[in-house]
Parts: sequence; C-alpha cells; structure tokens
Amino acid sequence: MSAIARQRLRAGWGFAAPGLTMLALVMGIPLAYALVISMSSMTMLKPALGFTGLTNFATIMSEPLFWHSLWLTLRYSIAAVAGEFIIGLGIALMLRQIIVLRGLYFAILTLPMAMSPVAVALIWRMLLQPNLGIINQSLAAMGLPMVDWLGNSDLALPTLIAIDIWQQTSFVVLLLSAGLASLPKEPYEAAEVDGARPIQQFWYITLPLLRPVSAIAIVIQLINEFRTYDLIYVLTKGGPGVSTELLSFFAYKRAFQGLQVNEGTAAAFILLLIVLMITVVFFWLLERQKT
Repeated sequence: MSAIARQRLRAGWGFAAPGLTMLALVMGIPLAYALVISMSSMTMLKPALGFTGLTNFATIMSEPLFWHSLWLTLRYSIAAVAGEFIIGLGIALMLRQIIVLRGLYFAILTLPMAMSPVAVALIWRMLLQPNLGIINQSLAAMGLPMVDWLGNSDLALPTLIAIDIWQQTSFVVLLLSAGLASLPKEPYEAAEVDGARPIQQFWYITLPLLRPVSAIAIVIQLINEFRTYDLIYVLTKGGPGVSTELLSFFAYKRAFQGLQVNEGTAAAFILLLIVLMITVVFFWLLERQKT
C-alpha cells in the first residue's frame, strides 16, 4: 500500500471514528449486556447473573411453541412484504404518470406511515369490532354475515397482515418512487424507437434498473416485519390461542409474563441472528447478480 493510500485510509477512519464510537455506545453496550443475560441464569425472581452458556438457547429451541412462532413470523413477514412491494410498486408506477397535484397524493399516502403502530392498531380494533364495528355493520347492511376478524384463528393472522400492509405500503411507495425518478431516460427512448411495448419496457428496463432500490425496500421491510410487536399486543395478544404469536411476542411473553428474562432474551437474539442472516444473504445475492 502506498503512502497516499495509507494516508487516505487513516483519514477515512478518522472521519468515521466519532460515528462508530457513538454507534458502539448506543447499540454495542446494550447488545453486549443482553447477550450476557441470554447466557445467564437471570430471571425476574432470581436476578443473579450465573453463567450458563448456550443452555437458554437450547431450552428455547427445544420447545414446539418456539418453532410455531418462528413459522408464523416467516409467513407473516413474507406475506406482508410481498403485499407491500406489489401494491407499492403499482402505486409508484401510477404516481409516476401524474403531474398535477402529485405532492398532495404523496402527502395523503404518508399519513398511515406517520401514524404510531399503536394508534393504527386501536383504530382498526374499533373498525373490526365484531358487533359494533363499521366493517361488520357494513356487511350486515348488505345482508352478509358478520365476521369475527380477530377472534377467528383462521382469520386473525391474515387480518393482521392486511393491517400491516395498509400502514407500511406508504414507505415502499416513497422508496420506489424515488428510485423511479432517478432512472435514466435513454433506455426508454431507445426502447420506443425499437417498438417495445410498455409492458416490455417495464419488464426488461424498469425492473432491472430498479433492483437495487427494490432490494433496499424489501430488506428494510423484512426487518420491520420480523420485529412486529405493537399490532400483536394491541389487537390479539398472540391469540386466539397462539395463532398470532410471532417470535417477538413469544420473547416478550417468556421474559415478562413467564419471568424468564434469560430465555426471553435468548429468543430475541435468535430473532436478531435470523434478520442478520437474511440481510447478508439478500445483499450477497444482489451483488452476485451485478457481476
């Protein structure tokens, strides 16, 4: 390495050092402490830190309820992200064609995203109330049977997914709209000269050029969905039964209702590792496609 390269490297680390230090203090110390708890015998009743190694992880992973919660989390996250991306891409493409009042449409679309998840959950709990909710009253007015959206074990999870899509799609729309606005015009002009139809331009030009932004949107939303907790807590408490007990809520119940802080923290760390693994694999596949 040349002297100039070493000087630039030192300068780069020097500029990055304050941010990295702050990141280590804000995130590193709590994560390290949580890791210590996950490898200890600490509970709400016995707060002493006795080292137990990976025993808590083995205990959690030996329970069928853990795997049930993990499977529900995967189903929930994949379905929600797929719905958000498909709907968000469609809305972004439509907004791309609008010139008049585009800012107003974006402002309206950002309203659900700006709302607190707890507020969203409370609003939808009133709308979906089995007897007096507006949705069931509308069904009854049309002569249709009322539906217990959150009390039916077959409908509770799809209902939560639909609510999540309703709130989170706005974020995907904003990201994809920014990506579409940055696409070069030359490939489209060349495609029009060659007689390519709009659907061909979308499939062979828009989607490939939009791949990096799409990857970022998908990864961010996957992380958000894996750590979903607010909607579950307000709307279903993991029920009916355990039909909506995602892994984040499983960790909460184990730590604060079961009083096993060590095992709850271990479950949260497993969730963190899964999210990190998905993120690394996703970006590795994206980089591999570039080459």
